[in-house]
Amino acid sequence: MPNSSDRFSLVAVPSSARLAAFARDVRTGLTANPKWLSCCYFYDQEGSQLFEEICELPEYYLPQAEREILVDHAADIQAAVPDEIAVVELGSGNAAKTRILLEVLLAKRKKLCYVPIDICRTVIEDSSRELLREFPQLKIVAVAAEYQEGMRQLPLAADSPKLILWLGSNIGNFDRSEAAQFLRNLRSTMSPSDRLLIGIDLRKDRATLERAYDDARGVTARFNLNLLSRINRELGGNFNLQLFRHRAFYNEEVGRIAIYLVSTVNQIVAIEQLDLEIEFKTEETIFTESSFKYSLKEIQALLQRGGLRLERQWLDSQSSFSMNLLARN
Repeated sequence: MPNSSDRFSLVAVPSSARLAAFARDVRTGLTANPKWLSCCYFYDQEGSQLFEEICELPEYYLPQAEREILVDHAADIQAAVPDEIAVVELGSGNAAKTRILLEVLLAKRKKLCYVPIDICRTVIEDSSRELLREFPQLKIVAVAAEYQEGMRQLPLAADSPKLILWLGSNIGNFDRSEAAQFLRNLRSTMSPSDRLLIGIDLRKDRATLERAYDDARGVTARFNLNLLSRINRELGGNFNLQLFRHRAFYNEEVGRIAIYLVSTVNQIVAIEQLDLEIEFKTEETIFTESSFKYSLKEIQALLQRGGLRLERQWLDSQSSFSMNLLARN
């Protein structure tokens, strides 16, 4: 880990517990009707690297739009939060966009505590190493866990007022009622002086959205199929990836991209460590991810249900993406 060990600490769920949860969820999802797999398992080391590649694709507009907002408004965000603050990030990944904000915050502060929460330990250690090298005033308390476990660690990780970052429109992975409940849960961890900065993707035309989630180079397809590779690697599965294809479909009425893996033949797949055989029919699907999109009115309704107040809202130049600064009601 970083040479500056006095500036770094790591809280991690034991790998045995993570594998047990993965095995349990794979069994539950693949024996359900219809079949499903949780999108939280996209982000092993291979999946995280593929997602970084997705973020560079021309079709995937979200990172560029969010980066534009952060570059244009980081100073506004800095001015809206207390002087003494810890930065907590849900789903931090490689922290590429976060650097923009950290640089502006550190220009006004002699020191800063950053608490990245990410499910992939390798990614969180690599990004922490780079950040500590880049920002000598930074202290990092990293949490290698999924969101719910990470949120339980917040009182231990940061005792000062918090700026909680939830970027990338990851809230779209929850359906609308689940998103409101997650915000209520997050609100319960917040003090009146805490702020939540959340990226929320906006509704737009079907063609743009379906291209964003089914790119011409097939990187998103590889990312989706990596779920099956992960089952093969970690649970002794015998999925033949060539017998499945990626599908992304936008339902305009509900504002939802749905992502599937589709079996192209009748087949039976064994998963050795689960002592399980799964039958697939031709064109049968495994649901892997939702990405809900919001209108500005729908954002207001979501925040009201989540018990949060909108203090500031910024859009990119194409009005395709929103960044929202929130406080407790």
